[in-house]
Amino acid sequence: MTAPFNFSAGPAMLPAEVMQQAQEEFRSWRNSGISVMEVSHRDPAFMQMAAQAEQDLRELMAIPANYQVLFMHGGGRGQFSAVPQNIAGPDDTVDYLNSGIWSDFAIREAGKYVGRVNVVGGTEQTSRGKAIQSPVSWKLSEKPAYFHYCPNETVDGIALHDIPEGISAPLVADLSSTILSEPLDVSRFGIIYAGAQKNIGPSGFAIAIIRDDLLGRAQGNTSTIMDYSVQARERSMYNTPNTFAWYLSGLVFTWLKGKGGVHTMGAINREKAALLYDYIDASDYYSNPVHPDFRSRMNVPFLLADDRQDGAFLQQAEKRGLVGLKGHRFVGGMRASIYNAMPLEGVKVLLDFMKDFEKTHA
Repeated sequence: MTAPFNFSAGPAMLPAEVMQQAQEEFRSWRNSGISVMEVSHRDPAFMQMAAQAEQDLRELMAIPANYQVLFMHGGGRGQFSAVPQNIAGPDDTVDYLNSGIWSDFAIREAGKYVGRVNVVGGTEQTSRGKAIQSPVSWKLSEKPAYFHYCPNETVDGIALHDIPEGISAPLVADLSSTILSEPLDVSRFGIIYAGAQKNIGPSGFAIAIIRDDLLGRAQGNTSTIMDYSVQARERSMYNTPNTFAWYLSGLVFTWLKGKGGVHTMGAINREKAALLYDYIDASDYYSNPVHPDFRSRMNVPFLLADDRQDGAFLQQAEKRGLVGLKGHRFVGGMRASIYNAMPLEGVKVLLDFMKDFEKTHA
């Protein structure tokens, strides 16, 4: 059977080459006769693999030496609580930009651990679509413990492509949707975190990148498993980590390096997104609700002119080998998530189908 193109927002499509290698090694990792899921995380072979995965990630993202790289539990939501517990306290104010649903969830979680969550700004509806409010209108706190934002909101397909300027507090970013999708100046941030299930590996796993000077600030009642200082000291092995997810993530890092790294991937991702948006903008049948300056390159939502045809669109798309296109339940419509593993060919097949569907249903 020909594998379909999976446009799911997460858990998302993984590189075919990675899945093939994982399948071949599943029962006998490194010719050991046992699976990587059965190997102790303290085994020298696994520890060497884990160290190599970290080194590859450091090279891909050009992570400076004064940052710790942690492989964590709990996905992105786990980091919603880990961040305030690690670098703020019950008497502190923290600043959050609310650009969408995931920002809102992070704001709610932070409110459990800090004195005050200040929402500096959010989104607005303009004549050209939904946009993120201009930084000149943001209501920044005087001395926040940190500033948090989500550069790419998967549900609405809205993104802030430029790193915020003029922020004196440590900058914290939820990069769950965009990590490794394009070059990024890590040195601009205090903390970067990302759920793994979009551009890295299996769900439930997370990457956290923390500047050294932010370690050692955890609240006294911080969960030990979420304490960045503890995890850094123990090399992410304070308790048994998700060994299979770590292994598979390492394979993805190797694959990405073989493809030319984040610079090459960034160019491909821009091309994929441009193909979709250009066609949608030229169509009278499809539309995108986001202002062009704030459109995500990872998650492309679109609406049909008649939403009564949504069901037919999804059914016929699946017959053409295109799955995972249903929009998030909060907003409806369609959504094509085109992370690193989605090849350009998949986007072209989707466009061919969209054109055919428009011809017969417009």
